Amino acid sequence: MLHSSNTKAGQKSAISLRELTFEWPDGTIALNRVNGSFLPGRTGLVGRNGAGKSTLLRLIAGELTPTSGHIDTAGDVGYLAQSLTLSGDSTVADLLGISATLTAIRAVESGDVAEAHFDTIGDDWDIESRADEALGRIGFAAADLDRRVAEVSGGEAMLIAITGLRIRRTAITLLDEPTNNLDRQTRARLAEFIDEWPGTLVVVSHDLELLERMEHTTELHAGNLTTFGGPYSEWRAHQEQEQEAALQQARTAQQTLKAEKRQRVEAETKLARRERTAKKTQKDGGIPKILAGRRASSAQESAGSMRNTLDDKVQAAQSALDAADARVRVEEHIHLTLPDPGVPRGRRIAEFEDEGRTIIVQGPERVAIIGANGSGKSTLIAQLVSGAVADPGRPIARLATEHVGFLPQRLDGLDDSASAMANVQAVAPGTPSGTIRNQLARLLLRGDSVDRPVRTLSGGERFRVSLAKLLLADPPSQLLVLDEPTNNLDIASVEQLAEALDAYRGALVVVSHDFQFLGRIGIDTIIELDEAGRMRQLAELPV
Repeated sequence: MLHSSNTKAGQKSAISLRELTFEWPDGTIALNRVNGSFLPGRTGLVGRNGAGKSTLLRLIAGELTPTSGHIDTAGDVGYLAQSLTLSGDSTVADLLGISATLTAIRAVESGDVAEAHFDTIGDDWDIESRADEALGRIGFAAADLDRRVAEVSGGEAMLIAITGLRIRRTAITLLDEPTNNLDRQTRARLAEFIDEWPGTLVVVSHDLELLERMEHTTELHAGNLTTFGGPYSEWRAHQEQEQEAALQQARTAQQTLKAEKRQRVEAETKLARRERTAKKTQKDGGIPKILAGRRASSAQESAGSMRNTLDDKVQAAQSALDAADARVRVEEHIHLTLPDPGVPRGRRIAEFEDEGRTIIVQGPERVAIIGANGSGKSTLIAQLVSGAVADPGRPIARLATEHVGFLPQRLDGLDDSASAMANVQAVAPGTPSGTIRNQLARLLLRGDSVDRPVRTLSGGERFRVSLAKLLLADPPSQLLVLDEPTNNLDIASVEQLAEALDAYRGALVVVSHDFQFLGRIGIDTIIELDEAGRMRQLAELPV
């Protein structure tokens, strides 16, 4: 049994991985001989996109079966995926994961005493009262258990699902990007849950505020899990110190290697000079031939010994340099050379109108649209891009340019069967393939990832292909419209996205709950939608 439970007394790790390997059906290796563990308490799991964090959670939860290796867990596991896949006809009870238990309880209460009902209920006879108490903390109640999921916002659905994990009281809980699509108020509620979470909690997230609430930070890197006792900011500071020390060791090792090589060259020069002197002395008849032969033999032995000693020193210095270099991480950054879309500062690009008030986007202006879940942000920008007629009583968005690039939340604008190269060529047919390849390389898409079908790429790679379609379009877009662009991106990718947008010289309209990200991209105008969907302009981002 590859996925097992270990509840031995005195066990230090809540989750242990041994030589864990997982290979997708097409032969792609997602995880290769991963070793490590998760400690009890709250842990933030970090690592670059494509490192396999989400796959690892699915393996621990039992949704996937390891190709080889072992997973030991100290108890039962609850799991929340990045995307809730329940249909709109599902109920709040379905979202909580307690429908079967409630049905069994109601059947028993109505007189059906089938043994299967009691097996389903187990010790959860109080599940409805526990659900009522937990739901009350997020603005719902037991009376909402039969309410359809379609009637709540995406953020509310996520919070209800997380509440369900608390109600079920599993020993270990896994959350994959739980703050995606959550507004500030809902994030604050989630934070309260996190602070008092019972049992072991493992969270994959790019949300820096959430990661600061963790007791441990565990990184998945190069096939190993390493754990640091502290939140993300302390781990990051520790990593930077380690990298600075590693760089210094590498510089010292490089200098040592140069010195050893120089000494080796100098020694060869001296040996060559001695040999020439000895040969000249013998030729001139300065010493008898038999004595010269003995001296030559002795000199050769001495030279050989010296060479061996110096070669050993050079080899040792090279090994030390290799070891030092191995501890230095190469952090790649996006560096793009983008065409200027030619947006004059006085050029009208778009406008938003509500109750007679109009906000105009001019020139290379950067606009953030914020607001609570369900306030209509995504609807507003979808209307802006499509040109559809707004519903009565809702804000109106109009375009004043035809050159618009749109990045939706779902990244569904890609041809999954085509390569990254073909996807970009479709929007830049006049651009030489070599130029596109160079630009994709600057977006950290290189080698076979450029020519493989997009469906085989990691989430981070898919995102960069989508971004490439926007930034490399010919003619260039005068306006980019981005809907929650940081969802599902790791922290490094969020930073890279900010760098890429910094190089863009057109106008931006960005919907995001990630205020730290908005602060990095130089927002000029902030539009907030209230819960009724009404629009107002703010001077700065709310605290």
